Amino acid sequence: MNILVLCTGNSARSILLESIFNTLGAGRTRAFSAGSNPTGKVHPQSLVLLDELGHDVSGARSKSWDEFAAADAPEMDIVITVCASAAGETCPVWPGAPVRAHWGVEDPAAAEQPDWDAAFRTAYTILEKRAKALLELPIETMAAAELSEQLKKIGEIA
Repeated sequence: MNILVLCTGNSARSILLESIFNTLGAGRTRAFSAGSNPTGKVHPQSLVLLDELGHDVSGARSKSWDEFAAADAPEMDIVITVCASAAGETCPVWPGAPVRAHWGVEDPAAAEQPDWDAAFRTAYTILEKRAKALLELPIETMAAAELSEQLKKIGEIA
């Protein structure tokens, strides 16, 4: 299953969840992330934390959601927004009409530098719990309506 994680800047939360899905999904999921207004660089604390936790960060980059609306882009099965501003924006029409969900998380990049570690770990922990909850389900065989309902419930996990 292809999962696209969207946020505004594509530097922190969406990068974290993309990496979590690609690591924990172990071939069941292929995750991508993008932003509606990408910063153009991954937040350094995202890379520090993911590297520390054993994630491969070699391909991490901040990019526009336009890449995933192109004709040659992978078809998405699920699109998850992780910040309130992205959820309220007009999203492009994704080929194949993916299931959409909002998993809002406080922006760790908004924290002051001395608090980065705690803020990023908090965001990571919440996103990891949600990703694990999704991966416990038989997502490959679920009907879109059921998957949508489950995604909504999972988005409420703190």
